Amino acid sequence: MTRSKLIAQLVERFLTLSAKDSEVAVSLIIDSIGDALAHGHRIEIRGFGSFRAIYRRPRIGRNPRSGERVDVPAKYVPHFKAGMQLRERVDPNLVWV
Repeated sequence: MTRSKLIAQLVERFLTLSAKDSEVAVSLIIDSIGDALAHGHRIEIRGFGSFRAIYRRPRIGRNPRSGERVDVPAKYVPHFKAGMQLRERVDPNLVWV
């Protein structure tokens, strides 16, 4: 689902919200998640999942075209872990451990 489709669904589902209000709400949520991750915080949305920033150590990589060694610096990358309710909705027949 794209951002614009999400906004359109909010407008359709909540008749009191205008398209502009829905757009502001979606932007605020996404920006808040990004800001929290940038400050090293963990975000948990019950029934959906959690977001956190994971540290990746520096390493030596390879350029796939030339095979040349490339130094890959340390970095933080966003990580999402789906919650139990979301996993069950995606595949209700699968037993999650």
